[in-house]
Amino acid sequence: MKINSRHIAPRILGVIFSLLLTSCTAVGPNYQPPQQEVPPHWQATNANIAEPTAGPVGETWWTLFNDSLLDTLVAEATAANLNLRKAEARIREARAQRIIAGATGSLGAATSASTARRSDNTSSASGTQDLFQIGLDARWELDLFGGLQRATESADASLAASHEEMRDVLVSLQAEVARNYLEMRGSQKRLATTHNNITTQEKTVALVQGRFQMGLGNELDLMNAKTQLSLTKAALPPLARSIRQTMHQLAILLGKAPANLITRLSGEGPGLTLPQQIPINLPSDLLRQRPDIRVAERRLAAATADIGVATADLFPKFSLTGLLGLQSNSLSDLVTSGSRYWSIGPTISLALFNRGKVRAGIEVKNARRDQAFADYQQTVLSALGEVENGLVAFSLEQETLGILKDAVISGERAVTIANGLYEAGLSDFLNVLQSERALFQSQDQMAQSEQRLTLSLVAIFKALGGGWQNQVKSEATVPAEKNELPDMQKPSTDTHPT
Repeated sequence: MKINSRHIAPRILGVIFSLLLTSCTAVGPNYQPPQQEVPPHWQATNANIAEPTAGPVGETWWTLFNDSLLDTLVAEATAANLNLRKAEARIREARAQRIIAGATGSLGAATSASTARRSDNTSSASGTQDLFQIGLDARWELDLFGGLQRATESADASLAASHEEMRDVLVSLQAEVARNYLEMRGSQKRLATTHNNITTQEKTVALVQGRFQMGLGNELDLMNAKTQLSLTKAALPPLARSIRQTMHQLAILLGKAPANLITRLSGEGPGLTLPQQIPINLPSDLLRQRPDIRVAERRLAAATADIGVATADLFPKFSLTGLLGLQSNSLSDLVTSGSRYWSIGPTISLALFNRGKVRAGIEVKNARRDQAFADYQQTVLSALGEVENGLVAFSLEQETLGILKDAVISGERAVTIANGLYEAGLSDFLNVLQSERALFQSQDQMAQSEQRLTLSLVAIFKALGGGWQNQVKSEATVPAEKNELPDMQKPSTDTHPT
């Protein structure tokens, strides 16, 4: 039987590479999602806080305030915010990096024409020689030790982290829109309260001035009344400044010029209404709910895969290269069968004299993985603390608001009594001044308390990570099981082939 020698080499190479492929696996540690121990329930409790339930919470939490303008502003910000656009661009960048990381081969084409003259003093033929060439070249790297596989894993995790970063930007954006809007409405209510007190105090000044002109009062009472009126009026500019600045900030969040929303927001808005109950979920759900925790977990996965990428440099790299083309000294017979040429064969490379550098690079990746692990732990702890702080602030602020409501009721009654006694000549004007000052302070403090109460709700929903679920749809979602993070354990540091 005649054996064609041209087919022997490819067959032998195929057998060799098949054996290599079945004998090696990806080097570096296999990623294990970190496990986090969380408390079974929140420490802060309140009658207005609903019983925790599993699952997503507050997908459109801002609608609980029953303010259609707030709903509109959140929708506009989601559509036009510049930070959100930047996050979308980062996703496109990460997606392109994923394609680059997954590339294992290349195919190229080239054509050339050259002329050269050889020296007359060499043993080879002298004179001028033309050379025309057309060819294809291909290269395929065999991922025998999983370096490319680990690079793909790292790129996948980074792409998922970019999606979660966008969601985190969205959660922060929605919370900032709500916070600025509710702060503005609270300041507007304080401004209205101040105007009401100015009206009352102006009437008091007119009363004292009338009594003084009739000889029933004294100039001291008149000056004290005017002083208190001026002090109350002095509260107007800071409130107006705060209102205007929050309007500017809202416009920026919506991707507009700072003065764009002034007319739209200057009208009197609906009164601030608080939800009857605050829906919250379990502490364990926070690990899946908060995008920043999901970002930290995906960054940890990417850092773990990077260890395998660096470890693969300790092992030989195998690639298969091939050339196919036409080559001739004459353009007329370039496309004839005699002009054909080809070559195919494996390439093996191994780092010999820089292995110390490679091992140092592996240690760098290990250190970065440990940093990512610490970042994950810190992110979880900070998230738990933010929720607990928000719940405590909401619970205690409710107590404060209840006390201030009682103070306002007492203050209003005190002003009525003091004015009646003063007009009847049965009491000193000092009692009128003191009662009016106390009423104004209690009304202003109550308005501030209501403002703080609504802002604490915003802080709670932001801390819980609500608002992104139905707003952003990921094109490359991470499988659910990879995002489930039970008890905390340090990932394996094994860097050897498994």
